[in-house]
Amino acid sequence: MPVVVAPFFTIPETELTERFTASGGPGGQHANKAATRVELVWDVESSVVITERQRGLLIDHFGPLVRIVVDDERSQLRNRTIAEERLAGRVRTALTPVKTRRATRPTRGSQRRRVESKRKNSQQKKLRQKPRYDD
Repeated sequence: MPVVVAPFFTIPETELTERFTASGGPGGQHANKAATRVELVWDVESSVVITERQRGLLIDHFGPLVRIVVDDERSQLRNRTIAEERLAGRVRTALTPVKTRRATRPTRGSQRRRVESKRKNSQQKKLRQKPRYDD
């Protein structure tokens, strides 16, 4: 089933490689017999559904392969669904442009609060000192 990253961007099933293995941890005989651990791999370099700009962003963020491993649940189907959701979320995050911070000046209230906290801190430290003889 294709992975929908965004309304305009879908990773086709043909570009995804799934591998199922036995999951470790508790679960007794079920864990020993059932291959419920899912490894989902997407080759970004050879993908045909992304632009060169997107390819560059994804390779900078992940490298040439995006690998998702899930063994959270006992069900293989549920682990596969979780892996697809995580892949979509990580690709969506990598393709979202980072907003640059615009410097702003501190407000009058924040300056007043800063000076007031410094004054209180100084007063508290003075009270911790041993009294001097001339006091």
